[in-house]
Amino acid sequence: MGHLDHATFGWLTPVLSYAMACIGAALGLRCTVRALDATGRSRRNWLLTAASAIGTGIWTMHFVAMLGFGVTGTDIRYNVPLTILSLLIAMAVVGVGVFAVGYGRDRGRALLIGGLTTGVGVASMHYMGMAALRLHGEVTYDPVLVALSVAIAVVAATAALWAALNIHKPAAVALASLVMGAAVSSMHYTGMLAVEVRVAPSTAGLPGATAMQFIFPLAVGLGSYLFITSAFVALSPTAKERAAYASAEQLTEPDERAVDVAPPGFRAQGGRPPVTEEPERAPAGTSYGGLAGAPPSYAYPAGPVHPVDRGSAGP
Repeated sequence: MGHLDHATFGWLTPVLSYAMACIGAALGLRCTVRALDATGRSRRNWLLTAASAIGTGIWTMHFVAMLGFGVTGTDIRYNVPLTILSLLIAMAVVGVGVFAVGYGRDRGRALLIGGLTTGVGVASMHYMGMAALRLHGEVTYDPVLVALSVAIAVVAATAALWAALNIHKPAAVALASLVMGAAVSSMHYTGMLAVEVRVAPSTAGLPGATAMQFIFPLAVGLGSYLFITSAFVALSPTAKERAAYASAEQLTEPDERAVDVAPPGFRAQGGRPPVTEEPERAPAGTSYGGLAGAPPSYAYPAGPVHPVDRGSAGP
């Protein structure tokens, strides 16, 4: 029986794998929340992003943790096609669960179907990734611990989807992602505790790629994808923000339907202030109240004289 070491690099791989699981969960939950507020093609795109984020985060968590996995007495290699297939399965099955929640009319039923599908998909990714292992010996599993790891995966996935449906505040989403990351990590290490290896010493070469040749570069690339997508989601305006921007633009635009009701003499011409007309002067010699000479100041109106008033003016 070979000795299994799950942390050949100390706490580095467990902590880093947990961080990747949290980032993937947070991004997936945020995208699902955005999808539920959208419609049409926008909803579909957000759900696709959520599925890729959750699937990528879980897969990266698994294989970052596997970087610290070692068995005494044998080298370890990975079958490249099976490893890539486990990533695709993770994203596809998680996508089925996320779309069930995003388009389901009965939220309770959609939550159960989505949680079960996503949880089984996470467990399938884990054990397909383990099937990609190549070593000198035989790998067996404790069925009780395998069943427990699948149950943890289903519960974790259901809880994450419930959070996506009911939690919308960023702080609450962050807390839910931490819980989801802990659940996924618990599922992984529970499944790893189920592993037993009977080593068969051999000098023959093993097929496949080493962890540093294949797993490490792929994990770095997928981790970069998660960080870039997180930045995109953080900078992308929400539906409420877009509506607020549209309302603000409508308030600042001039109203073309406005009607100029000012009298002709008071309308601006060419953007210049209105030109007032000079008041008409009475003929010389006209008396005002028996007084000859210049008329008193109240005899002249303050503004232009209306044509009707001109006709009625007289001594």
